Amino acid sequence: MQKGWIKSTLVQKILLFAVSLLMYGNTLTHEFTQDDAIVIYDNMFTSQGIEGIPGILKHDTFFGFFKVEGKDQLVTGGRYRPFTLVMFAIERELFGEKPFAGHLINVLMFSLLIVLIFQTINTLLAKFPGVKNAGLIAFIAALLFAVHPVHTEVVANIKGRDEIMSMLFSMLTFYLVIRHADKGRIGYLLLAAISFFFGLLSKENTITFVLIIPLALFLFRSAKAARKISMLISILIPVVVFLIIRTSILGFDLGSQSMELMNNPFLKFINGQYIDFNMGEKMATIIFTLGKYLQLLVFPHPLTHDYYPRHIDIMNFSDWPVLISLTMYAGLIWIAIRYLKKNKVISFGILFYLITLSIVSNIVFPIGTNMSERFIFMPSVGFTLLVAYFFDKWYNRQKILILLPSLLIFLAMSAKTIARNTVWKDDFTLFTTDVKTSVNSAKVLNAAGGSLIDRAKNEENHYLKAKYLQEAEVHLTKAIEIHPTYQNAYLLLGNAYYYQKKFEKAIEVFLHLTKILPEFEQGKQNLAVSYREAGKYLGEEKGDLRGSLKFLENAIQMLPEDYEANRLYGIANALSGNLKVALKHFQKCIELDPQNAGAYVNLGNTYFNMGDVAGGQAAHKKALELDPKILQSK
Repeated sequence: MQKGWIKSTLVQKILLFAVSLLMYGNTLTHEFTQDDAIVIYDNMFTSQGIEGIPGILKHDTFFGFFKVEGKDQLVTGGRYRPFTLVMFAIERELFGEKPFAGHLINVLMFSLLIVLIFQTINTLLAKFPGVKNAGLIAFIAALLFAVHPVHTEVVANIKGRDEIMSMLFSMLTFYLVIRHADKGRIGYLLLAAISFFFGLLSKENTITFVLIIPLALFLFRSAKAARKISMLISILIPVVVFLIIRTSILGFDLGSQSMELMNNPFLKFINGQYIDFNMGEKMATIIFTLGKYLQLLVFPHPLTHDYYPRHIDIMNFSDWPVLISLTMYAGLIWIAIRYLKKNKVISFGILFYLITLSIVSNIVFPIGTNMSERFIFMPSVGFTLLVAYFFDKWYNRQKILILLPSLLIFLAMSAKTIARNTVWKDDFTLFTTDVKTSVNSAKVLNAAGGSLIDRAKNEENHYLKAKYLQEAEVHLTKAIEIHPTYQNAYLLLGNAYYYQKKFEKAIEVFLHLTKILPEFEQGKQNLAVSYREAGKYLGEEKGDLRGSLKFLENAIQMLPEDYEANRLYGIANALSGNLKVALKHFQKCIELDPQNAGAYVNLGNTYFNMGDVAGGQAAHKKALELDPKILQSK
């Protein structure tokens, strides 16, 4: 029997909702961050508001960001998750491009999910004779889920809405099917089918509940076979409809494995090229990450948004963490099977965790990264159910010994969650914080470098500006050491050198980039601009006319239609006595910008130096027509 306030499910729900709001209330003032660009502010469909909804429904989730056919397939298999993008489009229509609304809705939906987790577990176990305190177990499970720090990535990052809505609709479907099993009302099944369809439209891992729900019915309900079949059909129909829609839009081809390390973590760099892991390395690495998930659930520290290569290194079956992980999962499977009849709650909790984790484990199909904290958002329900079940068992025996440690764990996890939320304030804070944890992740090293460069460009304090650029240089150099063909890291490293006026190093980086990726236009453009600015720097600040000409010759070859390159090359040649060459390029400047008075001044001066007084006077007359004060400043 339950005692005191625990009798009131309304009080329990209010407490859970309030705790959830408290945990994530400090995210409401945060900016967009991480993958929000992909689905919100830099997505050509969601940024259109309601008008963009047809485009959202007709394309891969990533298409609106990449805006180019094929790039949305960089991650194997594509993604079709229109429901949350439609939500973002409506929010854009109603509230504009402001992150507050997105964060608020995330917090509210998460809080609602916590209440639903409580309601579902309570309903599932309430009529099960093997459980005496269903309400207490449901409350503890939902409370632990609400405060667990591993969930911060999902709630604090607006893009995590897909995880929240997928879980919300999945649990709602679960609850409605249980209600049908208990009450026999067909309306519950109709609502369950609709709910499940929206869950699938939110994120594909909803499909794991096709196994979870029948498993729960098998273990905890004794409905007739005909009713169980009807319940199964109610969730299979939306699956079929979803798969038909998804296939019609994305096609049936799951895509070939990417050979880019940032989209396929199971690659290694051998003899100047990337090749696949052997099977032993791949499976050992996957098993290691599975063990890492268990560690994060039990001891959620340190946390990071980035588990890309090589934060997770290449593992082998000779590595002891792999063997421990393998042993633990073998043990979980053995316990789940052994206790199917003896203790169904334990079996269900373990199997819930394993089934929902399977789809993001890299075992069923590749997911494009090693692991992520958001991937155990759904599986952690199984974990919290088990913890709550054992809490109830031990609490009945040793109340004092269990209550105090449990309270301390609750407070510690709550503090960790609230503190971790602050890291998600903006990209700069997130990347420069997590780069200290994911020290060997090429991706976060690259992201931190890029954020530091962006901060440096807007920094007026010269000391801080130099500090940011030097830190960026360190991070980006390491990113390239880890991933020797990392296109963006080379680009940003060259930029870091460029902004520090280390032009020769910038040119060296951009030259290498154009060699390994000759079709990368941005690399060529940055190389050309670096040649131009190196020539300007050597000529104007170092007085090295010969060095200036050397770089400007390269610049003009790459930027023949660039006004500034022609102007600088003309001046350098004029100072070197190459007046005919200078004249040619000053004439080119006028062709490129006929209304630029300075171009006519340079042309006139060159004519005068060549002894062509009439030409010089005519050019200067034109300069004065465009700017009457131009010669006063010369």
